Amino acid sequence: MTSADPRIASVRLARLETRYPRTVGRNARLGSHGDGPDSDVAVLVADDGRTGWGLVEGPPGDVARVEGRRLSELADPAVGVLDPTDRWLDIALHDLLGVVHDAPVHALLGGRGSTDVAVYDGAIYFDDLDPQESPRGVDVLLDECRADAALGFRDFKLKIGRGNRWMDRAAGDARDVAVTRAVREAFPDARILVDANDGYDLEGFLSYLDAVADADLFWVEEPFLDDPGDLKALRSWLDDRSPATRIAEGETSPDVDALLPVATSGAIDVLLMDVMSFGLTAWRELMPHLAGTGVEASPHAWGRPLKTRYAAHLAAGLGNVEVVEGVPGRVAGVDAALLLPRDGVLHLDDSPGFGLPLPSDAHLRPAR
Repeated sequence: MTSADPRIASVRLARLETRYPRTVGRNARLGSHGDGPDSDVAVLVADDGRTGWGLVEGPPGDVARVEGRRLSELADPAVGVLDPTDRWLDIALHDLLGVVHDAPVHALLGGRGSTDVAVYDGAIYFDDLDPQESPRGVDVLLDECRADAALGFRDFKLKIGRGNRWMDRAAGDARDVAVTRAVREAFPDARILVDANDGYDLEGFLSYLDAVADADLFWVEEPFLDDPGDLKALRSWLDDRSPATRIAEGETSPDVDALLPVATSGAIDVLLMDVMSFGLTAWRELMPHLAGTGVEASPHAWGRPLKTRYAAHLAAGLGNVEVVEGVPGRVAGVDAALLLPRDGVLHLDDSPGFGLPLPSDAHLRPAR
């Protein structure tokens, strides 16, 4: 007989392989992002045999603190994880809550958004600059967009900021313009997003925008180091020339308390705190405030395709999210159809939890 409030019989820590369809190169700040990470996951097994599982980011917490306790002592369907000490299990606890209550996570979160969640391709990096001895040029990025379109993506986020570290400033800025214009020409109906990873200053970024003024950018992400005055100036410039273009901020080491007044003043349109490191429970606390001020959200999900699934449930549950970040790739033991969009949309159903069956023991390797 199953319980409405089971005890946690065990917490299993394991590793799960992710692999991208290609090596993902550099961005404005960092070197190659590689072929895909091995990820830490936690599997919660209740005393009646039901399981919840999910990614863990950062060092694992105290397993002994969790084992033997009732689910209701750890998490509440209405708010998420009750004690910040246990938020390292944010995803696994939400998954188990859904399984126990026979509800998808998006329903536990309120069902305020559509279960058809728009997903953009976040994997277009500086692969035009590689290999170092014989760079492939802009055409390789068009090939990558086409390959990702074949996987189901329709919208693309382009990394820019080549002149911050990898190229002469003028040449790098010119390449950013060339890439943006080439992708727009090849994909006239796509939403084009650009992400500079703080690789510009205000003056340089406005020059870039001038050069791509007809590209109809959907959003500009982290154009330069956070500065309220510069963000306000950027918003003013966009209001004059491209009012529909959004400013997205808050991925890199976000000081949320500092960003909120900048956002609510109108200088940031979309906040990006990571679905894992910021966390699902924290987003549940924050989103009602954002929705009341007109600031949208799109939790950062790069790196692991599983994070896209979590972000999609957040979007469908909390609402106030127009599009989420997609990660082309496969996760060992997980059906790719549950992670990739179809025609630009990830379709969520009513399967309990995150709707992701636990991978088999053949795929769950021992934790580090």
